[in-house]
Amino acid sequence: MLLTCAGRRNYLIHYFREALAGRGHVFAADVDGDAAALQEADQSFAVPPVAAPQYVDTLVAICQRHNVRLLLSLFDQELPILARERSRFDDIGTVAVISSPRVVSLCADKWATVDFLGQCGMAVPATFLSLAEARRALRAGEAQFPLVIKPRWGAASIGISYAEDEDELESAYHLLGRHLPRTSLAQACAADPDRCVLVQERVEGQEHGIDVINDLSGGYVTTLARRKLAMRAGETDHVMTVESGELQTVGRTIGQQLGHVAPLDCDVFVAEKGCVVLEMNPRFGGGYPFSHVAGANIPACLIAWASDEQPDLGWLSVRPNVTASKCERLVVTRGDIEKLVPL
Repeated sequence: MLLTCAGRRNYLIHYFREALAGRGHVFAADVDGDAAALQEADQSFAVPPVAAPQYVDTLVAICQRHNVRLLLSLFDQELPILARERSRFDDIGTVAVISSPRVVSLCADKWATVDFLGQCGMAVPATFLSLAEARRALRAGEAQFPLVIKPRWGAASIGISYAEDEDELESAYHLLGRHLPRTSLAQACAADPDRCVLVQERVEGQEHGIDVINDLSGGYVTTLARRKLAMRAGETDHVMTVESGELQTVGRTIGQQLGHVAPLDCDVFVAEKGCVVLEMNPRFGGGYPFSHVAGANIPACLIAWASDEQPDLGWLSVRPNVTASKCERLVVTRGDIEKLVPL
């Protein structure tokens, strides 16, 4: 199997290797030959940037040459590209674990996400596509401070800020609009440059993360839930797994209505008005390891589904009240360069 844009996700290298149990190999690809995950894969590939014209051709060639059965993307900005080209992998016998272009686009666009969730009957934060709309809502008593200013097509908490009054709202809104063309989100925001900044109600409550698991055909399977105890640099850092009927219902509704493929990482606040979903990302998220150490094994499920086998039901649940924290470790990036295979 091949993990693309592998970056720092070394834990997934190990999870998939353990799940394969000697029946195959785990490859990794990244634009940076020094990426940490490449150092621990069975074979590694330094590939062109995601936006390069030859990027998909390169992945297809790797998959064909090395008999890759399963391909998994770990990077938001790669998802729409692979979603459009999924049939090329099907043609050579590689199962690309990628949702449809519709699903990928809906999840990337936070405005479309709010609309989808509202149509599913879920509580959503009040969200506005312009500064003028936000001001009208404030005057009408339909919104109140604090408010969140965020990119409409966002990732990794880039550009998010908070406003406590009108002056901060105006300043943050215009500053983000000027800043976005200079970030990695520039191409996505160019789709609607005049409406690429959202103003959103700040939801108060206990933040949770859920993995909504569908099979490779988009059929709902299960929901894995965890309470976020601490964040670090925009990523989940300290967590306790939970059992929650409310969160199970939220996950089931999303999984059935969205029809995504494999894991969907969601941010959910349990608030006074119920469960409020803020984000949906159709890939393994940074919170999945907490589910894994509590007993889940979604990598093993993906391998089973790709092999036309039934997964062990024990892989689809977590032990509740397991508390875990992330920690740093070092990986030597120049001491074992023979693993980097020429293209």
